[in-house]
Amino acid sequence: MFLHVQYQDHRHDFVEANHLDKLIELRQIKQFFRPSEGRWVDIHIDKVRGIGGDYSGPERRRNHLPETSA
Repeated sequence: MFLHVQYQDHRHDFVEANHLDKLIELRQIKQFFRPSEGRWVDIHIDKVRGIGGDYSGPERRRNHLPETSA
């Protein structure tokens, strides 16, 4: 799947979806079109996937099971 992106210098391109994380991490793109929402996502304003996000809430991806005493 290819995604429509806009680079920091305002050029537009289509990139493979699996390259999006790296482009976000390297801050090479300004925005990308999110087909599931039918809109452009600005990586400086909107919540996006990728590395380096500022999330201070509880970890929800790991399965934390309470310890049980035997």
